[in-house]
Amino acid sequence: TAFGVLVAVWQLWESRKVAKTQFEDSLNAQYRALLAELPLEALLGKELSPTALTESLRVFYRYFDLSNEQAFLHEKNRVRPETWANWRDGITQNMARPAFRQAWERLLPDLDGSFDELKGVVRSLAPSNNNNAT
Repeated sequence: TAFGVLVAVWQLWESRKVAKTQFEDSLNAQYRALLAELPLEALLGKELSPTALTESLRVFYRYFDLSNEQAFLHEKNRVRPETWANWRDGITQNMARPAFRQAWERLLPDLDGSFDELKGVVRSLAPSNNNNAT
């Protein structure tokens, strides 16, 4: 019976790992879908014209919302550390791109009381620029 209990515990452990992987993969799929909707110029590290920025703000907002959710899930230990490291690297790379910064700065005044987890990540990326992330 002890062997049976060990097998059951191992199966439970493995099924939890699979479920967590599937959950993380679903968020990765959302990320890829959002990137497909953003202007190519934004992904190539270029600034957007005021018109292009305005037209794409809804997609940027959804990207920031997803990034905030990822940071929240990390804080609640709902994702693996290596997954968070990958997500954080992606957030870092994207927020270094001018168009992402343009969108963030444009939306930030209207984000009072929300996106706190992402604001914390952004603050940690640019410690000398703390005022832009709060």
